[in-house]
Amino acid sequence: MSPDQDTPPQPAPEVATRSARDGWRTLAHALRPRATRAQLITGLLCALLGFAIALQVRSTGEESLTTMRQSELVSLLDQTTRQADQLADQVADLEQTRQDLRSGSTSQEAALESATRSAAAQGILSGRLPAQGPGVAITVNDPSGSVSALTLLNLLEELRNAGAEAVQFNDQRITATSPIVGTSSGIEVNGVRQEPPYRWFAIGDPDTMATAMAIPGGAIAKVQIDGGTAQVDKQDLLQITALRTLSTPQFATPEPDPQG
Repeated sequence: MSPDQDTPPQPAPEVATRSARDGWRTLAHALRPRATRAQLITGLLCALLGFAIALQVRSTGEESLTTMRQSELVSLLDQTTRQADQLADQVADLEQTRQDLRSGSTSQEAALESATRSAAAQGILSGRLPAQGPGVAITVNDPSGSVSALTLLNLLEELRNAGAEAVQFNDQRITATSPIVGTSSGIEVNGVRQEPPYRWFAIGDPDTMATAMAIPGGAIAKVQIDGGTAQVDKQDLLQITALRTLSTPQFATPEPDPQG
């Protein structure tokens, strides 16, 4: 057998290349997504509908303005301007109202706080409210009953001059109208008889009041001259619990407000 008879025939190179290209094209065509006829028709209708709507809206807007006369356009512009001005005025009014409310609330709170502080101060000074704070406790011993009411009154004045803000004598609250008098039966404070030892409690600066009591020839020295003794103790915290009920003034009235 000759070599030409044993070897099978081979395809030409051009034919092989063309066959491979046709195969790849066939595969790509098979894998490409296909749209159905119904989908194409639906998409086309949607596009046409959207275009028609946009054209109608634009045409309507242009016709509504282009068909209006000049006087109507001027009137429309004036109306729009007035509405804008009215809205701006409403904004300004609301802003002013907000500021007034805020200012009024702040003023009311400040006035209430001031009134509360004033009421508390007046309550302490008048003896209607209890008080606490630093101060001094003074014990006056009078075994012979020779310490006079004037000496005790001088001691009270020394405490006041030293800045005492609240004072209690035994179980009596001392105020500006508290009388300290000597009677045939003994010492009376606020009309109530008192027995020694006499105990003073005064709220204020402890160092200032203790120094005032120790002044030579002062209140403590007069107690000793009368035959009594006195001890002054500085306290970090004193509690004055005695209260005073004040009577209503019969003759004095508040002065009228000149602006009222």
